[in-house]
Amino acid sequence: MIPFNKALPYDIIMGDVYVPQCPFCRSDNVLLTKFKPDDIVLVREGKKKLLVFPCCGNKITVLDSDNDYLLTDTIVRKD
Repeated sequence: MIPFNKALPYDIIMGDVYVPQCPFCRSDNVLLTKFKPDDIVLVREGKKKLLVFPCCGNKITVLDSDNDYLLTDTIVRKD
């Protein structure tokens, strides 16, 4: 079972990856400038990827992904 508290929702809009809210500084609609749709495919295939939030500079490691969520190594949501 996927731990939902470590799952970060994302959207791909016109080739850019967005998260609805930064889990650290709570900024809305954060564009992940260094994280592209190709990176989501690489993560899904088993490669870990460091994700740096441009709004506050905090970092998490993305371990897996599906069509809606990025699975991280850090708790990013409260149940």
